Amino acid sequence: MTRGFIFDLDGTVYLDEELIEGAAEAIAALKQRGDKVVFLTNKSISTRMDYVQKLRKLGIEVELDEVINSNFITAKFLKEALESGEAALVIGEQPLIEELADEGIPMTYDAKQAKFVVLGWDRQFSYEKINLAFQAWLNKATIIATNPDRTCPVLGGEIPDCGAMIGALEGVTGQRIESITGKPSKWMAEYVVSQVLKLDPSQCYMVGDRLETDIRMGIENGLQSVLVMTGVTNREMLTKSLYKPSYVLDSIKEVVYL
Repeated sequence: MTRGFIFDLDGTVYLDEELIEGAAEAIAALKQRGDKVVFLTNKSISTRMDYVQKLRKLGIEVELDEVINSNFITAKFLKEALESGEAALVIGEQPLIEELADEGIPMTYDAKQAKFVVLGWDRQFSYEKINLAFQAWLNKATIIATNPDRTCPVLGGEIPDCGAMIGALEGVTGQRIESITGKPSKWMAEYVVSQVLKLDPSQCYMVGDRLETDIRMGIENGLQSVLVMTGVTNREMLTKSLYKPSYVLDSIKEVVYL
C-alpha cells in the first residue's frame, strides 16, 4: 500500500543550512519503496523554488510540485475568497508578495481598499505596518495569517516568527486572529492530502517538530502524526501538551521503520 509522508522542514529535515543526520537517506528510502513525499512549511520568507534549491543543495532530490509553503496556500485561499475588484493588503517579505502576485492575487497598500489583510513573517515589521493593517481592519478588512508559529528553530535556539506579527495586531484590535491558512489549518491539510498526495488521510503521515502546528494538523485531519525531537519540542512540552502524536521519533531517520 502506498503511503504519503508530509514533512515539515525547519527542525525536521534541517536546521538553518545543516541537514539533520540521516534525513536524505530516509527520504530517498521512502521514495524508492514507492511512498509519496511532500514537503510542507509554514515559513513565508522563502519561495517554493527557494526550498527546492535548498533541499537539492543539501542532497535531497525534489521537484517543485513536492514543496508546498504557506504562501502558496494563502494564494489558493484568496483566489476563492476575493471577488472581482477586491484586493489584499500584504504585511510580509518579498517572497510572500511575489508568490501571491504569481497566482494573480490583486494587492493594495490603500487601507480603505483592502478586503483582506495578509500577515506573514516580516523581519522588517514596523509601527507603520501595524498601523496600516489596523486602519484596514477599521475599514472592515478581514485579517488572515500565513501561520501561527511563535518562533522558528535555528541552530543554537529559536527566533521570532509570524506569531509576533499576529500578537501585535491582536494587541491593537483586541480580537483573536482565527483565520490561519498554513498549518494547522484544515484548508492546508485537505489540499495537500487530496490534491497533492491524492491519498486517503489515514494513509498519510504528518512528520514535524511542533506540537501546535504539525501534530495538531495531523490529529485534527485524520492523519498519522509523527513528532521528531530535533526541533522546538522537548519531552516536558510533550508531556504537558493537549496534542499527543501517534509516534515520537528521535529524528527523521527513524521514519522508515514506521
